[in-house]
Amino acid sequence: MKKTFKRGIIFLFVIVMIFGAVSVRAQESSQAINWYCIRNKNHKQPVLDSNLSIVEGYDGMGFDASHGDDCEDKVVYLTFDAGYENGNVERILDIMKAENVTGAFFVLGNLIVRNTELVNRMFDEGHLVCNHTYSHKSMVNLSADEFARELKKLEATCVKYTGKELSKYYRPPEGKFDVSSLQYAKDMGYKTVFWSIAYADWDNNAQMSEAAAKGKIMSNIHNGAIILLHPTSETNVKILGDVIAELRGMGYRFGSLNEIKV
Repeated sequence: MKKTFKRGIIFLFVIVMIFGAVSVRAQESSQAINWYCIRNKNHKQPVLDSNLSIVEGYDGMGFDASHGDDCEDKVVYLTFDAGYENGNVERILDIMKAENVTGAFFVLGNLIVRNTELVNRMFDEGHLVCNHTYSHKSMVNLSADEFARELKKLEATCVKYTGKELSKYYRPPEGKFDVSSLQYAKDMGYKTVFWSIAYADWDNNAQMSEAAAKGKIMSNIHNGAIILLHPTSETNVKILGDVIAELRGMGYRFGSLNEIKV
């Protein structure tokens, strides 16, 4: 009788431990995390906070680690989050065409539907057109089906309006993610792309000065940098040509996300 009682207690303890662990893992997997990099000085690659280094295990990237500080091949990656057109997206494309530079545009459904010719131009001029979700909703605390619907809706919209398919790169709105969303993106064949250089350029009513914006980029540049810019920014239009020229003068070339191995 005593042995039976002991076995019962042990069995209950094991069950509690198993389900408790599952509960903790489920909570951790749905915990919202905001992306950021701890910048290094002297143009060195940034340091990832321990909580954020997890993205590397899910085909995620914040910079090109294969082009480290001592690599002779100096490369940076221009990426843009483009949700709408206000005249500046076209001007950004004009500058990049004139400078013979390509990048990656993470687009929303609104841009594809309302400015199809602009998105077609991105494709035609050699840019990667990538998934920033259809509606810029939070992608945290979603089921796998809910997550997939948001990305697949943008995929279908792109094919419907342009006849072309998105590149398999995904950027979470506002850089907010959880472990589950990283896994869902990987399961769909996407690589989740964050950044190592960015500044507050998204609010057109609160634009940083040209000197300050350019200083943010140039003072933090490093080999393998993924630069995030919003192409709706008037300031970015004014500084992009100079930034490209100065980076070239420092020996950098402009790469494609397709080069990055994760």
